[in-house]
Amino acid sequence: MNQRKQAFAAWLCAVFIATVLLPSSFGQSAASIGIDPLPQDTGVSGLKQEIRKLETTGRLLQVVAHPDDEDGGMLTLEARGKGVSTILMTLTRGEGGQNKVGSSLFDVLGVLRALELTASDRYYGVEQRFSHVADFGFSKSPDETFQKWGGHDTALADIVRVIRTFHPDVVVARFSGTSRDGHGHHQASSILAQEAYKAAADPNRFPEQIKDGLQPWQARKLYIGNVCGFGSSTCPAENYTVKFNTGQIDPALGKSYIAFAVDGLRHQLSQGAGGWTVEPGDRWTFYKRVSSIVPGGQSEHEKDFFDGIDTSLTGLTSRFGDDKNNFPLLEQSLKEIADKVHTADEASDHPEQAVTPLSQALDMLDDLVNRIEQTDIGPEKSQILGILQDKQKQCETAANLAANVSLLATIARPKGPDSAIPHEHDAVSAISPGQTIPIIAKFHNGSKLYAEIHNAELIVPAGFAVKSYQSNERYLAPGEDFYANFQLTVENSARYTRPHWHRNNPETDAVNTIDEKKYETLPFPLPEVSVHVSYSLVSTGSKLSQLKPKHSDKILEGRVSSPVVAEYLDEGGKPAKRPLSVVPAYSVMLEPGEQVIPVGGTTTDVKVSVTSNLGGTTTGKLHLNLPSGWRSEPAELPVEFKQRGDKQYFDFKVIPSAAQENRQEIRAVLEARGSNFSEGYSLVSRDDLASFYYYQPAAARVSVVDVKIPKGLKIAYIMGAGDEIPTVLQQIGLDVTLLAADRLASQNLSKYGTVVLGIRAYDTQKDIAANNKRLLDYVSSGGTVVVQYNAGVGDFNSGHFTPYSLQIGRSRVSVEEAPVEVLAPDDSVFHSPNEISQHDFDGWVQERGLNFADQWDDHFKPLLSSHDPDEQPQKGGLLRAQYGQGTYIYTGYAFFRQLPAGVPGAIRLFVNILNAGH
Repeated sequence: MNQRKQAFAAWLCAVFIATVLLPSSFGQSAASIGIDPLPQDTGVSGLKQEIRKLETTGRLLQVVAHPDDEDGGMLTLEARGKGVSTILMTLTRGEGGQNKVGSSLFDVLGVLRALELTASDRYYGVEQRFSHVADFGFSKSPDETFQKWGGHDTALADIVRVIRTFHPDVVVARFSGTSRDGHGHHQASSILAQEAYKAAADPNRFPEQIKDGLQPWQARKLYIGNVCGFGSSTCPAENYTVKFNTGQIDPALGKSYIAFAVDGLRHQLSQGAGGWTVEPGDRWTFYKRVSSIVPGGQSEHEKDFFDGIDTSLTGLTSRFGDDKNNFPLLEQSLKEIADKVHTADEASDHPEQAVTPLSQALDMLDDLVNRIEQTDIGPEKSQILGILQDKQKQCETAANLAANVSLLATIARPKGPDSAIPHEHDAVSAISPGQTIPIIAKFHNGSKLYAEIHNAELIVPAGFAVKSYQSNERYLAPGEDFYANFQLTVENSARYTRPHWHRNNPETDAVNTIDEKKYETLPFPLPEVSVHVSYSLVSTGSKLSQLKPKHSDKILEGRVSSPVVAEYLDEGGKPAKRPLSVVPAYSVMLEPGEQVIPVGGTTTDVKVSVTSNLGGTTTGKLHLNLPSGWRSEPAELPVEFKQRGDKQYFDFKVIPSAAQENRQEIRAVLEARGSNFSEGYSLVSRDDLASFYYYQPAAARVSVVDVKIPKGLKIAYIMGAGDEIPTVLQQIGLDVTLLAADRLASQNLSKYGTVVLGIRAYDTQKDIAANNKRLLDYVSSGGTVVVQYNAGVGDFNSGHFTPYSLQIGRSRVSVEEAPVEVLAPDDSVFHSPNEISQHDFDGWVQERGLNFADQWDDHFKPLLSSHDPDEQPQKGGLLRAQYGQGTYIYTGYAFFRQLPAGVPGAIRLFVNILNAGH
């Protein structure tokens, strides 16, 4: 038993290193992040898939640019169908895209899309990695992309690090690296993947990684995709090397690989994927081999990425090349392990029969890993160990599935484990320094055998104190439970649960700063507080509470772990879980985080929200840090909270000293508990997603803008996908009413001078399309309608929503500095109430515009022209037509980005557009 205890201690150490100190190692399962596994990952189907993983050492890395770029069908086929250990590396988090389900943009959108993508990954069966470059919006060339990203090496270093850590046999670029890929980020991702394939093997490239302990790694093969166009069902033979039918059914999944992948992809709602479907039948995806070091002849066509690569367990010895015969014991051990796994595979339809061979395989793996750790077998040691340690984890998971044992570690409910699950707003899932919570771990013996608990331990990083209260009854009959209780105290030095990356200015920075290097390529830091249990299943039928079993009776010595989670009911009343998080005692936020003040404005209202995460009564003082010469009324406000979760709003009137245009910043500071709190955090989640916190300074960026406001103009704003334009318009003094789309049918529009449709209004608000005639009648009677961009080009064009023929397209101007030409200098849009000059197009962020019109009736007058470098002028970004007595305007210019960013010229121009026709 001493040897087993030593193995368990070593396992605990390895788990701690893997999940806390070095979480870039492979193995981030659904269970490890505190969410329930998919049904296909439980029971017999889950067992069969874990055994598939045990039977192969194949490793695959796919590189893409954004969330939703991935070839989900291929990934699912390889990872789930063949058991290949697979990583999806997505260079950006998609933070520069449009949000089709809300108004969140930039970095908070990046957090949301990372959560959506990791939800998809659960279906694909893959691990996720990111680089630290950001999605800065649409790019038309890789040259612009690399320029924004600070050159090739910024993202290249991250891909190389993943290759050197993961040791893939095959690297697959999703894209071709040519203009065929369209988006410059797509092209760049393939170019970088091809460069990384070579660079990872060169010790002179990124030598700082070698100093960190990584070794050069040469993947065996490199493939590129998009060789026949996405969605193509046929492809010329000379264009591809290997093709995959992702439409084939997998019995363990109960559907085809592509259908299962699309189930996962539908979680990417911000990309508009919620309604995506796939028809049953064959579905082909094609890739071309562009490099290989596999010995022997290379066929023009292959059956799989791994043709010519021995991915069997015994094939691990081939990594020693000509020296493989020097390791006969290693080869023999691997063969014995493979035999046990094969036996388990044959018994997998009857899981209890697979317990013994899996237990034996796990014992052998433990012994083999221990021997290799203590032996110098050359530079291949880290590679062999990495694969075998993954096999240990897979074998543990398979053994637990076969034995039907489980562990759940939860924050104890106030009235005990049998009390009702609280609703989300009542559940405690985030704690702060100074707080103590009870934790209860429940080990369930669902096997048909008796179980003995050897050890139960709460694993925590620095900054936590633990007390343990465990049951003396450690022998369980079939169906019985073992409970371990802990008390966890959060100390002031505990690390907060927060993203490990940030941008100082999300609107302009194209590269993230990594705040904690140990997490640099992970989607999020992993949960750091978990319970680990070692146990035995024994064959004796005796009452174990009276008779301790003999060692010879043991069928399985296993281990199982669980992150500490909070259980709650989501908004739909369904049970859900959320990992334990550590957050500051107070969240302080200025709402909104952007303020626009007109030059000469006498006062502006500043609203500060403060949320307490502490129980009981707490007090403090709140004040604003203001620019020189500015002051607030009052100068300070008292703060008092009665209970955890209280959120209060505090209003200040700020008297600016703003005689000219400039940018300033207002910060809020809460003094409480002997500390200053000047940061806000919010939970980013959805019922179908995991969750994580987004942090931002308790600050508002203030743009002082020289803008004239039309007197008496009433504006109705009908939201589409969501934007912050109405807030900015109200801040500068315009009379804006938010009008719900479902009221368009009955609302008297004549009281408004201008009606504005928010971004993607026709895409997202069917009531607008249904009542479009009311908008046209309103224009004909003398009103002004301003329509902003829509992404559903086909639906918009076929809907004939405009008063005269107008067709929008995919044309866009992605370079925010692109020159803009005024085509109709005498038009009132450029004179009333603000004089517009070329300087008003300075300082724009991310892009000029998108979905410009490409055809229009002569009744429409183009007002502006702009274009990206080496392209033809785009004149369909701002069109004006007289219809009856009123004015109709279509604009694809990205005011939804410019106004919240406080861009002065864009604000002036948009005000003039609203005033058109008056």
